[in-house]
Amino acid sequence: MVFSSESFLFLFLPVFLGIYYLTPVRFRSYPILLGSYVFYAWWRVDFLGLLFLTTLFAYVVGQKIAKHRGTQKGKAYLTLGVVGCLGVLGVFKYLNFFIDSFAALLGTDPAGLGVHWHLILPIGISFYVFQALSYLIDVHRGDATADASFIDFAAFIALFPQLIAGPILRYKDLEDQFREREHSAELFCDGLARFLIGLGKKVILADAVAPLADLAFATENPGMALAWAGAMAYMLQLYFDFSGYSDMAIGLGKMMGFRFLENFRFPYISRSITEFWRRWHISLSNWLRDYLYISLGGNRKGPGRTYVNLMMVMVLGGLWHGANWTFVLWGFWHGGLLAAERYLGWDRKASSYWFALPLTLFFVLIGWIMFRAAYVGEAFEIYAGMIGMNGFIGDPTVWLSVTRESLTLAVVAAGVVFIEPRLHAAFGEGQSGGLQVQGDGTAAVNPAMQLLLTSTVLIIGAMTVLKLAEQSFSPFLYFQF
Repeated sequence: MVFSSESFLFLFLPVFLGIYYLTPVRFRSYPILLGSYVFYAWWRVDFLGLLFLTTLFAYVVGQKIAKHRGTQKGKAYLTLGVVGCLGVLGVFKYLNFFIDSFAALLGTDPAGLGVHWHLILPIGISFYVFQALSYLIDVHRGDATADASFIDFAAFIALFPQLIAGPILRYKDLEDQFREREHSAELFCDGLARFLIGLGKKVILADAVAPLADLAFATENPGMALAWAGAMAYMLQLYFDFSGYSDMAIGLGKMMGFRFLENFRFPYISRSITEFWRRWHISLSNWLRDYLYISLGGNRKGPGRTYVNLMMVMVLGGLWHGANWTFVLWGFWHGGLLAAERYLGWDRKASSYWFALPLTLFFVLIGWIMFRAAYVGEAFEIYAGMIGMNGFIGDPTVWLSVTRESLTLAVVAAGVVFIEPRLHAAFGEGQSGGLQVQGDGTAAVNPAMQLLLTSTVLIIGAMTVLKLAEQSFSPFLYFQF
């Protein structure tokens, strides 16, 4: 089920919220779990079993780790849990990739090796496996307890607002909220506003610029104009698609009394790649830092090892996004840039140079092309077009399919990226009308401004619903990861 669908907006969500608020507070994990399982099974009911078994495995192993914490037996259980969770992810997400790569190395295909099956990638598996892993590691470290009921833990793993595309939640950040959390009309309305803004980002902006990006990547030997336009359109599409989903997830969480950590902080105002990764997909960046980079030694083993660790973390982060060589190269690109910036000390002095922002955006754009491409050669076709190897226009008939709406909304989307942080700075944190609401601040807004903000949110919601009625189904980009 997709947030930006009529079945979710007008059937699932109102029914779920009605049942949730009619349930006594101490039993509300039950409708969360049931509703989340219905939400997941709407896609494919058979993979619901994999989600349940992964949850049960992590819960049982977590109990054992807590019981034997600080002993060799506890470490053995942690190893079992990590291997088990990664094994699930490895089989369903990477086995096809390794078979295909091995067959290509031998000059054949999987059928030539006698392999005639192809595993379907369970939706959201990367997110719920990482959440299970962080729980096991935190219990081992003593950062989280293992005293929750199975229902509470299962509800955490399956929590539908973030189940499919994040943010990646950690049990240690939510365990107290499962015991006791705030429910208020103010928090609910703030969550609803955040949800509507995220929905608008997805439907009005991301989906509108998507055809331009799709056209560029589907065109053989695109001209310079189309290559640049398509690459920048995808840059905008990915941001509004994914940050819009995160906004909706955080908003839904507030409507249920949960406070999730932010996942985006205006990444396209970054002046270095290091800063970019402090602002983009923050839950994944923090996860990789806390559970992988630090475990590899971080920066504690000298400069050389630090650069290697940065590279390894980003390559593995690329692989986390998908089993494709494009993601591996994207990881190498960002890992190399992070290592170079650390060597040069660029992150500390970038703010002193006017060109730091456009340079960072250029580096990010080059990476997104590889990230978006279906195969490595497709990315290099875009790169070739960008440097003019196919002329400025290319095939002029290709542009006939580009609509005025797509071009106009691409400009609007770029403008929103520019004004979004300024609106946030003007209206403060925690205001339900901000284009990107962050934190739990209580900065005062005068009644007239509050009315304007509320009206704006309602208009965005109405426009989004009207847009949904006329467009075809468009899944979120991060569903594929």
